Amino acid sequence: MIRGIIHNLGPLGFALFLVVTITRPAFAADPDSQRQMADRLITEALKPSAIETNLRRLTDEIGGRIPGTPAFQRAVDWGVEALKIAGADNVHTEEFSIQHSWAEGSTSMTASLYSGTTFPVRAVSVAWAPALASAKHVPIVDVGEGSASEFAKVGDIAGRIVLVHSKVLVTWDDLFAEYERAPAVIALAVKGKAKAIAFMATRDHGILYRHTNSVNGEIDALPQLMIAREDGERIARLLAAANPVWADIAIPNKIGPAFKTWNVVGEIRGSERPDEFVVLGAHLDSWELGTGALDNGCNAALVIDALRAIKASGLAPKRSIRFILFSGEEEGLLGSRAYATAHRRELDKAAAVVIFDSGSGKTTSFSTGGRKDVIAATAPMLTPLEQFDVTNAVPTAESGTDHFDFMLEGVPSFVADQVEANYMENYHATTDTFDKVDFDQLKKNVAEAAVFTFALANADERVGPRLSRAQIEQTLHESRLDQELTNMGLWDEWANGKRGREQ
Repeated sequence: MIRGIIHNLGPLGFALFLVVTITRPAFAADPDSQRQMADRLITEALKPSAIETNLRRLTDEIGGRIPGTPAFQRAVDWGVEALKIAGADNVHTEEFSIQHSWAEGSTSMTASLYSGTTFPVRAVSVAWAPALASAKHVPIVDVGEGSASEFAKVGDIAGRIVLVHSKVLVTWDDLFAEYERAPAVIALAVKGKAKAIAFMATRDHGILYRHTNSVNGEIDALPQLMIAREDGERIARLLAAANPVWADIAIPNKIGPAFKTWNVVGEIRGSERPDEFVVLGAHLDSWELGTGALDNGCNAALVIDALRAIKASGLAPKRSIRFILFSGEEEGLLGSRAYATAHRRELDKAAAVVIFDSGSGKTTSFSTGGRKDVIAATAPMLTPLEQFDVTNAVPTAESGTDHFDFMLEGVPSFVADQVEANYMENYHATTDTFDKVDFDQLKKNVAEAAVFTFALANADERVGPRLSRAQIEQTLHESRLDQELTNMGLWDEWANGKRGREQ
């Protein structure tokens, strides 16, 4: 998951009042019946289930899941089977293409000094970065955090490896900043004709992890490494003490042509308005250094278990609910973008999208993509979740997970805000494994997902309209998401009409 939160606001001031009914329309839609349905869903969600077994199979038996690999194909099969067993009315896959396949070869880096001292540098390639054939005795230069002034201070970087500093990851804002600053660093390195970039890891204890700085599955402009923090700091100290450092380096990445991948979709059909729908989603793919348990296997399992809980409750929502396991999220939200684009003609009938993508940390609220107009309508839907300390929806906006392209299409979108818990150190890392998942909290998150998604699907009126392109752009400006998108190289896609609602 690629995540960042910009606190602020959306433009609109509607207040839609929620009325939830139970399965049979003859029943009155009163607050007591709403609460009874929510309690029923919570009871079912908290019961023992296959969620732990499902996640163990996905992580321990299948492992890391990069689209285009046999592991991801096995994950698709896993998702189809698990959704069927959970009770989906129908299950299918939807195909789309990613423009390049990518796999890491045997990346290596060894540093050396004038004195003859050498030491290995623990390193992995940044994903979707180009290969670099074996190169010997390449000078390393330190560009600090990679600002334009720091590059200018170093001077000539042509043919060199630029070392970029970082700070230890603690908060969601720290995580998003790591992504947001990378495009400018890469542009400066390309302009100066650097041979490669070595980003210092944001984790201590030698933990390595995988990111990508490409946004559409394209191969990036320059070879890039993520190097162990301790090794990067050693190099930085040596350079600061006027000890030149060279590196022998090889990044033999394997790059291929366009390939097919799949989103997995299970559905509960609506009892009254089956052509209208709500999406509950999480991404199925992951990086492969670990086994993708926190990001985002646990929430793929959550989506399946929420379906199970709703079916087991005996309640039938008025609108359909689509339970989607997206592919290609780590490569730039590619699966959810493909789904939103392919289904654009029916998005007027999309009542809402709900996404979980932050590990198994405690849910605190739901982010609305900057929209204020949906707050009042969602308040009674979330009241039953006060027992879990989920009390409200908040008009914040973010760009880093699978709601994004639905938000750019004007569909009301909600992202679960979760506490960091143990997510930061293990994010995309060798340590993102099954044992890190808090199953007690994950089951509570299942209950929250089931209750909120069902309420959105069962409400007499939608929580908010589909916004026009002008209203979406106003929200992007008012939430200051426009600046974030500019920094990440995404704003032009919106501005030139390649992304988002057409009118």
